[in-house]
Amino acid sequence: MPDDENQGELAALRARVATLEAQASQRLPRWHRLRAFLSALLIIIGCVLAPLGIVAAWTSSVVGDTDRYVTTVAPLASNPDVQAAAANRVTGAVMEHIDLPNLLEGVAPEDKPLLQKALGKLGNGLEGAVRSFVHEKALDVVQSNAFETIWTNANRTVHTSLVRALTGSDEGAVQIKNDSVTLDLAPVIDQVKTKLVDAGLGVAAKIPEVHTDFTVLKSDDIGRVKTGFRLLEIMGLWLPVIAVVLAAVGVLLSVHRRRTLVAAALGFAVAALVLGIALTVFRTVYLNALPDTVSQPAAGAVYDAMIKLLRTTVRMVVVLGVVLALAAWLSGPGRHATVVRQMWHSGIAATRAAADRAGLRTGPVGAFVGRHRTWITWILVAAAVLAYVLWPYPTGWVVVGLALVLLFAFAVMDFIAEDPGLAQPATPTVGGPPSPPSPPNHP
Repeated sequence: MPDDENQGELAALRARVATLEAQASQRLPRWHRLRAFLSALLIIIGCVLAPLGIVAAWTSSVVGDTDRYVTTVAPLASNPDVQAAAANRVTGAVMEHIDLPNLLEGVAPEDKPLLQKALGKLGNGLEGAVRSFVHEKALDVVQSNAFETIWTNANRTVHTSLVRALTGSDEGAVQIKNDSVTLDLAPVIDQVKTKLVDAGLGVAAKIPEVHTDFTVLKSDDIGRVKTGFRLLEIMGLWLPVIAVVLAAVGVLLSVHRRRTLVAAALGFAVAALVLGIALTVFRTVYLNALPDTVSQPAAGAVYDAMIKLLRTTVRMVVVLGVVLALAAWLSGPGRHATVVRQMWHSGIAATRAAADRAGLRTGPVGAFVGRHRTWITWILVAAAVLAYVLWPYPTGWVVVGLALVLLFAFAVMDFIAEDPGLAQPATPTVGGPPSPPSPPNHP
């Protein structure tokens, strides 16, 4: 009877365990599906926010920082297309104030031969000859070092005015004319006038102060743009962080974290690549929409200069995503990744063996590195991440360089480290191997 009771209790216990296992097996896949859904959702949102974060960071850096903006547009003063467009603009402004019918009559008698000789080289038509003459002097000015200073100072003033207008702060020296923020080339015209007078065109001295206004932003839009600018200033700092945090949480929620990390890294790279393609497409659309009076080569040069930092960031994110995905894949249990790691360790082991045969020893350093290999690995990774975060405006080459330096550090660590589980070989006694024991004495 006791055996029957024991058998019954055992059967009941087994049935209870089977019921609990069945219930757990039903709940577990449901929880896994929920985790997989939340993980995918967070990573998708992070990938969607990544291009917006790149644009917001660029806006905060270039539009919100006057020094950075001036550094970005300063090289345009040496761009031939921009110089040609500025010379054409100055030429048109000067020609509007030159009285062609009375041109030669207003010239001093001693200057007439010089002027007639100069105009005679440039064409038969008086207007065309004078325009070409003025354009030549304008080109001399815009191709000089003085134009670089004028260009830089004008852009600094305009950008400061634009930021003050957008932020709603006290305008002070803000130059807003005709409901627009403008770039004035009056200093260039003054220098052109001086060159014209020196060349014998004395009538140019009578040209009044002329201002050429290039509209940057109309004040009718300032109210609407102001809100967007403030929002971008805030988002420029936090939106990239939010995108990365969402992706990181999605990876942590995933059941297969390594594969999810590879997918998330490649997703960020693809999202940044799409933004880069969009910038190229928008450039064509933007230039084709310009009126005929605007120089497309000059507009293209300005567009390329303004988004140079944006394109650099796009390339950096693409490279970073590929590097992270490759690192996650190589550290995984896949067959090909395992083969690559075996080749890596085999190469280092062969190098270490050759060093041992040459008499090189790591001593206590090798033992220390072997005992703390995991901690040293994470310290090296943290140092690489910190260098990337603290690097001002990192590029794709910076990411590749940091990855190669980290890889070299891993190679050195593997070369130095000694397996603490291996017993050290016995040290031979001085004078050769020990002698065999002597045979026992027999009576």
